[in-house]
Amino acid sequence: MSFSVTNKLFPSNHKTVFVLDHTPYFGISCESPIELEFLKARGPGFIPMTPICKSLWTSSVESAIEYCRIVWDLFPQGKLVRFIASDTVAHILNTWSPSQQNLSHIMNAMSLIGIPPPHAINRNLEYTVLHGLRAAIEALSDCTDIQAKKKKNQAFGDAQTKLVNRCRVICITSARDNDSMKRLEEIFLSVLQQQNKVATGSERLLVIDHCHLVIINTFPINIESQVNNHPPKNLSSILTTEVHSIKAPMISNKLSTLILEHYNLASTTVTGIPMKEEQNASSSANYDVEIYHASSAHTAILKGNALDSAAIRTIKEGLEYETVTLKWCTPRGCTGSELQNCTGMHRITPVDVNSRPSLCLINFLLNGRSVMLEMPRKAGGKITSHLLASHGGEIFIHTLCTARSVLEDPPSISEGCGGRVTDYRITDFGLLIKQNTLVPTKSVYVDEANRPNQKMKTRLNRHTKYWPLTISSTLIFNLKGFIDPLPAIITKEKITDEEVFQCKHIIYNLISLESKNESLYPLNTGQRVKGQKREDQYKAMWNELETLLKKNLHTSDHRSIYNCLLECHKFNFDEDKLSEKVELDEALRELDHIGPSKTEPDAPRASVIRATTDSPMSPPPLTSINPPVTKQSTSRSSGIYSAPRTLFDMFTSQEKVKSRQEFSGRLTGSGSAKLYASHKYGDSGSRGDGMEVE
Repeated sequence: MSFSVTNKLFPSNHKTVFVLDHTPYFGISCESPIELEFLKARGPGFIPMTPICKSLWTSSVESAIEYCRIVWDLFPQGKLVRFIASDTVAHILNTWSPSQQNLSHIMNAMSLIGIPPPHAINRNLEYTVLHGLRAAIEALSDCTDIQAKKKKNQAFGDAQTKLVNRCRVICITSARDNDSMKRLEEIFLSVLQQQNKVATGSERLLVIDHCHLVIINTFPINIESQVNNHPPKNLSSILTTEVHSIKAPMISNKLSTLILEHYNLASTTVTGIPMKEEQNASSSANYDVEIYHASSAHTAILKGNALDSAAIRTIKEGLEYETVTLKWCTPRGCTGSELQNCTGMHRITPVDVNSRPSLCLINFLLNGRSVMLEMPRKAGGKITSHLLASHGGEIFIHTLCTARSVLEDPPSISEGCGGRVTDYRITDFGLLIKQNTLVPTKSVYVDEANRPNQKMKTRLNRHTKYWPLTISSTLIFNLKGFIDPLPAIITKEKITDEEVFQCKHIIYNLISLESKNESLYPLNTGQRVKGQKREDQYKAMWNELETLLKKNLHTSDHRSIYNCLLECHKFNFDEDKLSEKVELDEALRELDHIGPSKTEPDAPRASVIRATTDSPMSPPPLTSINPPVTKQSTSRSSGIYSAPRTLFDMFTSQEKVKSRQEFSGRLTGSGSAKLYASHKYGDSGSRGDGMEVE
């Protein structure tokens, strides 16, 4: 059953009434012999004992008592249970008083009424369970101490403590067939409605807002029942019924399943408990102990990895519910008084309270020791998820924090999912936080369209349209000397004409850097720059810059900056802007040394822009770009940019230009020339004639 908000505030398990069939039929045997162990070996002439079987009454009482033991172990207060036995009249065994909510009082009352009569003593009296059901409905109209306090507060006008009387009846009986069971449900509904009418006109009684009727139809194991099970169904807005038809020895198993639903409990099996053998103290074996507790103790581990959760969840053998298996961890000297980082703490109770493994575990914990419980992981390894320890004579299961604790040192920001990431943009992230810090404000009027929260969300959306997390995943944000302040300007809601001009100026400067083939970035940083080549650097830079601008087309001014970038890719600039923004004189001067001499001294230089991108708007090849138009109709006819040239063309063009003066002996053609003609010889070494060389 789902636990709604109303069920949490006013749960049905606050008031539970057990109605036990005490008619003669429940005095018969359930035909399930009790197994007995004999300490001495059976010798010759051993006479076997007559099989001993429990009656239907004994099975019903034991199962109901065990149900109450679990409830009162886990909930010392607030969960009340009443017992009513029904034969010719209704025998009320206890009240809602807290002093009568204990096993001793119930067992004493059971001993007083005794076993069901073997046969009808007075045939004029009717033996039926209906007497007990009527008494149960009347008991549900009575106020408990908690309800009386809330009713008193409600009488003083406290609307927040409106009382809702929700309750449950568990009836253990035996019906002949489905029609008999249906009539039983209809009679219960009729009596419930009549009781509400009576309670409406009474100040002492409470109207029953909703009742959950659980009928357990039981019978001996050698009989086939004609009653079918049916899940919870609503007979009316105030009554929900369900029927379970089971054999008498299985009543306890059915109630164990139902109690988990009724009180929102869960089962944990502690496995691998080392324990010395009773017969041989020198040897030990591992045992398992099952415990019940609040289901919220499993919330953390079941919401984790799905594979890990599925590995520890199993269906309890012979039962209908799941149990979570956790492994015993060898205690390391820690006691229950030591503080642990816990997220929850809940009482526990063993399922089989009389078994030797349960007794050993409980005594071990009550002596001040604590036990860690480990959860294995599918991928390997294990994690300590729970702790068993006692406090004040009561045993609790503690849900340990499996994540980082606030008590530990703060985690390093370099520890990320999938491994260690050491290049987060921590400084830039701090600046982003500072730029978007929220401050309290007082609004003169409320405008739904321009609420501060909505405006801040819009601002954050603009600032994070494109914001790489790591240094290695971005290039333009690492080129602050070349790019700033373009990223800060482009994310604004509105930009001025001066800021538009500033952004365009940054784009022109980047084009100039590429044309000069200057390196943008240190060679040992960045993962996106493949091969660490300058061409790859510029290729990544242009791609990322285009992405940044394209994601921030907020206004027409933003779009003009983006269009400027696209025009640069097409080399579609006005001559005056090129002359102001792109300075290539030095590069052209160096290129002129390998070109032919100028035929016209005043011929203008050609302005050349090299831009390489990977976008669909990439420019045509350099050879297909027409030179800029100048005032003269002709430009350099043999420049290196006028037409495609090969290395051979460049070599042959050098033959027409001689940078050195030709030897005079070759120029005259006479075969002789005077060496050092301008040299005047002194007297000591003078010769009459000059030296002639053939």
